[in-house]
Amino acid sequence: MFTTTVTPRFGDADGLGHINNTVLAVWFELARNPVFRIFAPNLSYQDWPLIMAHSDYDFLGELFLQYDVEIRTFISRIGTKSFTTYHEARQQGRLCATGSTVIVHYDFQAKQSTPIPEDKRKLLKAHLQVDS
Repeated sequence: MFTTTVTPRFGDADGLGHINNTVLAVWFELARNPVFRIFAPNLSYQDWPLIMAHSDYDFLGELFLQYDVEIRTFISRIGTKSFTTYHEARQQGRLCATGSTVIVHYDFQAKQSTPIPEDKRKLLKAHLQVDS
């Protein structure tokens, strides 16, 4: 599991005084940076081998401007050419939102998916979410 702490910005809040639902996509992407570094340690676009194929979000409770948000990131599935990340957004100990993304290992020149290299697969497995 990776953990990222986000301090909400004033502009992240909406007219209802809650963190806007569109902000979670940005926060969850930020929380994927440690996963991205497995494949591109310097986050260099020149060597970028990943593309997102799907994302979804579930909003379970309100998030507020006044408190930091802890984003927990797990790997929930590892396939041959893709893997799935699972995120939890927690504020003051409450689970407020979850989300997942399917990330494909991709060759941008050939415009096709490619198998995840075994060394990268091993690093992903270290963060695999285990059902209890």
